Amino acid sequence: MLLSIIVAVAENNVIGKDNKLLWHLPADLKFFKQTTLNHTMIMGRKTFESIGKALPGRITIVITGNKNFTADNVIVKHSLKDALDSCKNEGEVFITGGAQIYLEALPYVNKVYLTQVHKRFDGDTYFNPLPESDFKCISNTDYEADEKNTIAFSIKVFERISGFRTL
Repeated sequence: MLLSIIVAVAENNVIGKDNKLLWHLPADLKFFKQTTLNHTMIMGRKTFESIGKALPGRITIVITGNKNFTADNVIVKHSLKDALDSCKNEGEVFITGGAQIYLEALPYVNKVYLTQVHKRFDGDTYFNPLPESDFKCISNTDYEADEKNTIAFSIKVFERISGFRTL
């Protein structure tokens, strides 16, 4: 299994506020869809609730401490380890948020798809910067602001070069 993080981050590392995204970038949403389609996504309950449903064409695993949590078309797990154990035989698996799940998964990921939004936002949820000694950027595509994407952004792909651990 290749474990990856996919995340969109403002210049000041903000990823959200009040359990919501702070920007709307259709080109990034298209990238997210193309990248995660036909794969498994692992996310926390709050992230799932912010989306509101399981996304089509993907297996969705929701991690929650709430033993009574249920939702249509999702697999519920109660720890990252349990979630990862359930997809050991899969190709690429994506961690899609939120902040706590990203932090917990980071030591185990092989790849990070990071959309860098070229603006600062006031938020309450942050993504910790990648340890530069552990990851190298293997791809960087810049997108200028336009009529559909009102903020410039870059999509960067990082691969782990050191410090990898297994669960």
